[in-house]
Amino acid sequence: MIEPAMDGQCPPLTARAPRARRYNTPRAMNSRRPSPTAPAAARPGAPGASPWRASRERRRDRELKREAVIRAAAREFNRKGYHNTSLDDIATALEVTKPTVYYYVTSKEQLLFECFVAGVEQIRAAFRSARQLEAPARERLSAVLRHYGEAVGSEFGWCMVRAEDQDLSPAMSRHIKQLKSEIDQGIRRLIREGVQDGSIAPCDPKLAAFALAGALNWIAHWYREDQSLTGAEIAEAFVAIFEGGLRPRGSASALRARALPARRARGTLSR
Repeated sequence: MIEPAMDGQCPPLTARAPRARRYNTPRAMNSRRPSPTAPAAARPGAPGASPWRASRERRRDRELKREAVIRAAAREFNRKGYHNTSLDDIATALEVTKPTVYYYVTSKEQLLFECFVAGVEQIRAAFRSARQLEAPARERLSAVLRHYGEAVGSEFGWCMVRAEDQDLSPAMSRHIKQLKSEIDQGIRRLIREGVQDGSIAPCDPKLAAFALAGALNWIAHWYREDQSLTGAEIAEAFVAIFEGGLRPRGSASALRARALPARRARGTLSR
């Protein structure tokens, strides 16, 4: 500090010690103590802390919102039909803007395709679970059909049975046909296995698969979520009917006699 001037003389200068420069060395930085008020996840070295946690949470949040967009689209398609539904309708149902919907999907066509996949994936998951069951084929088939009926009775049902008729792009149409064929072949395979292990009466696997899938698919044409029965209850009722029809009855000779018309029908279809 400079002293005030006295008697016109120049004030003496007081030497200043150089101020030590303060900076953090790597050791000093590592030895800092975290604030006692800081959350545990933010403290360095806290157990379970991960710099990727926030990224994972953002990704999970985006997946949840994308699923909400797909479900809202499925409900609108089910209520108004594909061509009569706009992205504005879906945005209004979600109480968001149209650009928000575009953040999760590229087009209405992709939304319909995603709705179809979401429904079919429930059936594919049922097939995967059925492979793990140590049970007769008829019981494994019933488990698959139960999930099939629930999927068709869900908000995705209309999209599952009508997506192929909505003028989709060739690539999407091919993918839908492949997934439908996968489900059909899976049902036929379980029927064949049931006939072989004796849990299903002899029948034509192709005709039986068409009958089962056709009955379940038609649920989407008349079922609405506001009805007295839930989709799961309707699926259970359908499976009970199927069980009665598929269960073997009578003696082996009687079963073979009933199987003869089925074999003749199969030969007629193959001509």
